[in-house]
Amino acid sequence: MKEFFNVETIEAVLAQVADFPVVDTEEIPLAECLGRVLAEEIASDVDIPDFNRSTMDGFAVRASSTFGASEANPAYLAVKGQISMGVRPDMTIGPGEVARIATGGMLPEGADSVIMVEHTDILDDTTIEAYRSVAPGQNTIEKGEDILKSEPALPRGRRIRPQEAGLIAACGRTMVTVFRRPMVGIISTGDEVVPVTQAPGQGQIRDINSHSLSGQVLEAGGVPVTFGIVKDSRDDLMERCQRALQTTDMVLISGGSSVGARDFTVEVLDALPDTGILVHGISISPGKPTILARSGHKPFWGLPGHAVSAMVVFAVVVRPFLDRLCGLSQATKKFPVQAVLNRNLASAQGRVDYVRVRLFESDGTVMADPILGKSGLIHTMVKADGLIAIGMNTEGLYQGSVVEVIPL
Repeated sequence: MKEFFNVETIEAVLAQVADFPVVDTEEIPLAECLGRVLAEEIASDVDIPDFNRSTMDGFAVRASSTFGASEANPAYLAVKGQISMGVRPDMTIGPGEVARIATGGMLPEGADSVIMVEHTDILDDTTIEAYRSVAPGQNTIEKGEDILKSEPALPRGRRIRPQEAGLIAACGRTMVTVFRRPMVGIISTGDEVVPVTQAPGQGQIRDINSHSLSGQVLEAGGVPVTFGIVKDSRDDLMERCQRALQTTDMVLISGGSSVGARDFTVEVLDALPDTGILVHGISISPGKPTILARSGHKPFWGLPGHAVSAMVVFAVVVRPFLDRLCGLSQATKKFPVQAVLNRNLASAQGRVDYVRVRLFESDGTVMADPILGKSGLIHTMVKADGLIAIGMNTEGLYQGSVVEVIPL
């Protein structure tokens, strides 16, 4: 077992993400796939679109018939007919000819562009004048321009948003293979922690972490499974951990990760079968006494008991491990937003400080306002829009510095 405060860097901890396997897969209906992670590559069974189509209401035309057209010198074009929606046109457009077409209509043979109806005047049922020229391909989408048949349309490991769901539908899929949602066990510890339904007495506090961590797990695509509050009892904690490991893919314990006579997390983890502690101490503030263990093939975390510390550690360190379990690829990584710090901010060297910030706009610039407060004050997270990191070899940041904000 590693000694406490054999502190690892955040980078060293995150380097272990790939050592854990992803969860298994399942096939679900397209209608239920939103928010899930693709476990297969999606390809289309047809070209999308499967024909040359108009993107405007107007007239299908050969572009060359409009060259040189202007308001002073319009092109006079013969209307050959009207194209019905959803059917293949039975006409061919020759030089000097057009056909009425609606948005989404199929271009007839001979037409390579569409004149917008706004750029024409209808002289009679058989003649229009066009006072704008168009280029070949203008106001049209070519066959296969969106997706080519049998070519990869979506890669494995992408989270399905509404736009991905639409593309899957366009590819003709009604069932989709996705990764199962990881089950994440959550255990709160401490004699001082009481249920939300109970009024806390002297020296007691309601169980915040079960609910805040559950919310973070849900946001990340996991399924939180709460195992209640465990008092400071080694045997009770051992039983609860064993139960959580039997039914979940990752376990989070909040509290009991620091040095203390009644902190049994390290002792229990060291005693669990096929379990080894990988990290006990991370160079992060808040959250230095965080534990990462491996039980079989499952990650097992000992998080600080303070609500802010637990949430920050989850956002920075635990979330990438949960993303791995979910099957997310690195290509889906979210990037921070940039803002300008509105005041000086001091920091201690030797650790990465994560500071809560509120974002606001001033004269068109996004500003970051630090929210300072102790790691037990949950209201500081409520006020925060994100976190900024101050590097471990930095003594602080100056007002006016451009910072990267990790959204919360």
